[in-house]
Amino acid sequence: MIYYNINDIIVRDMVEADPEIITHEEHLQGWTHQKEEKYKQRLIDVADGKCVALVAEYKGKVAGYFNVYPNTMCGLYGGKGFPELIDLGVFKKYRKLGIGTVLLQVAEQIAKKYADTVIIGVGLHRDYGSAQRMYIKHGFIPDGSGIWWQGKPLAPYADLKNDDELALYMSKKI
Repeated sequence: MIYYNINDIIVRDMVEADPEIITHEEHLQGWTHQKEEKYKQRLIDVADGKCVALVAEYKGKVAGYFNVYPNTMCGLYGGKGFPELIDLGVFKKYRKLGIGTVLLQVAEQIAKKYADTVIIGVGLHRDYGSAQRMYIKHGFIPDGSGIWWQGKPLAPYADLKNDDELALYMSKKI
């Protein structure tokens, strides 16, 4: 399904060929910790009715991705029927073209079918800096539950590892 098609940007459902392309592009920009299985799992989640997996194209090339899970199991809102937006990624060579904003807007429209509030977790290391700024610019606010690591709230003064599992959950009325 195509959700958006304006000015060289298309947002569509993820297809079988996308995980390999996404992983290759991420490796080219230095994100070598990403594995193709992560994106193949998104397709399994789509088939199981757990997820809407989106891909953005710019001028016919895969440029980014985003996922909507209608019932988050994470953070303060876990298991309460609120959709979560997971894993927004726009490849560096396609940034500053509005692709992230379009993906976010499409994802919010999908999430709105399920609830009036949407949840997003954002990583805390510098690779997430542009995402942190974008989410705040678009009205997301921290949910007040503190920092989470590996799916659990991090205790005050706990030692931690600043990896992709460290997140701040935010919410937005849509």
